[in-house]
Amino acid sequence: MIRFVSIAAFEQALASLPSMDAAAADAAWRRQQQLTKPPGSLGRLEDLAIFLAGWQGRPAPSLDRARAVIFAGNHGVAAQGVSAFPSEVTAQMVANFAAGGAAINALTGAIGMALEVVALDLDRPTRDFTTAPAMDADECLAALDRGAAVVTPGTDLLLLGEMGIANSTAAAALCLRSFGGSATDWAGPGTGLDPHGVSRKAAVIAEAMDRHADAPTTPFETLRRVGGRELAAIAGAVLAARHAGVPVLLDGFICCSAIAPLAAAAPAIVDHCIAGHCSAEPGHARLLDRLGLNPLLQLNMRLGEGSGAAVAAAVLRSALAAHNGMATFAQAGVTGA
Repeated sequence: MIRFVSIAAFEQALASLPSMDAAAADAAWRRQQQLTKPPGSLGRLEDLAIFLAGWQGRPAPSLDRARAVIFAGNHGVAAQGVSAFPSEVTAQMVANFAAGGAAINALTGAIGMALEVVALDLDRPTRDFTTAPAMDADECLAALDRGAAVVTPGTDLLLLGEMGIANSTAAAALCLRSFGGSATDWAGPGTGLDPHGVSRKAAVIAEAMDRHADAPTTPFETLRRVGGRELAAIAGAVLAARHAGVPVLLDGFICCSAIAPLAAAAPAIVDHCIAGHCSAEPGHARLLDRLGLNPLLQLNMRLGEGSGAAVAAAVLRSALAAHNGMATFAQAGVTGA
């Protein structure tokens, strides 16, 4: 199992991304051509089955060992008034997750998926990144490593989500530093800011860009300077999952922003990832375009906490039900094309 004990280890892992099992994907494709349907008639469901076969390394993929992991962290930039909610809500929502009362509990329960919540030093927010780097190098490595630690070989699918007041500000800053544009391109209402609040958020993000303008734009430096512990953990989980051969299902804007610094340097990092949905946060469609990810759903959701990805996981279950459960033309005695 890969761990990030140093910056060099992180950079080496990003520079040496394994590929999918092409033979398994090809076998899954050939099965699709033999099933009792016109080829391609199940549309993207067929592509999803082949994708999962390739990354799981077997022609008959499964979601029996799928897991959802939600990372939670607090942000010093919340002091700048960039959220409609106070920072204590992060810990309160983590308690709600533990009690089974959140949307993600209901949605993962509906699809029979195990849920784990990882809270990262909620009593010790990151620094306000308008005045200093959000994390020092050791703190960022620790967060990356906490993410990597949740990845276990043999997992069929890793669904990722987040919780953290003010993390939509960090997400926008990660996207801006990774892909350019302006602060207004990436700042959105998050938890429900009014237009004045969104303008305030954009100003804070622009201030952070000025503060870190002379710093290297490497993935690690971007994560540690304007990210957060839960976002670095997501990045670590995605990278570790790649090396373990585990496909990843991403949630919304904030979750996807965690890999923006990695994708800016190594675009192939997204190859084992599925975007569960396109959220209502304005920057998400722009980010998905930059990542080259086509979302499964567009339901106007903006909750976070893995909720959109959990709904999308039901689509994956349908894709595999058809792939594994349908009869072939030969089995059914039906004349094929």
